[in-house]
Amino acid sequence: MATETKNGKRIFLKNEECPIRNVVAQIGDKWSILILFSLLDGPDRFNSLKTRIEGISQRMLTQTLRDMERDGYVDRTVYPQVPVKVEYELTDLGRGLAKAAWGLVSWADEHHKDIRSARQQYDKENG
Repeated sequence: MATETKNGKRIFLKNEECPIRNVVAQIGDKWSILILFSLLDGPDRFNSLKTRIEGISQRMLTQTLRDMERDGYVDRTVYPQVPVKVEYELTDLGRGLAKAAWGLVSWADEHHKDIRSARQQYDKENG
């Protein structure tokens, strides 16, 4: 993850071996966690996800689902019928990620009011 320098402070390498850059940054984008937690409810179709995640564009939902499928968090199943039916669902890896992310999400929920207050105070002082 990081190597130590002479002064004992970590440096974070810009390469594929850094799990923070390679994994955490990918799932820490604006939409991945919302999609992840939406799929905890069970398999879902594209338009249903788009409706449930307010503000996401079709393009961003498509790209984020592709990225999550590439990383092994989401399975995409195409049912050969007319019209074609496509469902997305979490893999075991995706459910494990959701379990790991739950602590962060719970913390955010618990401290949301404090963070909003701190932001307002900062904005007030820094105009």
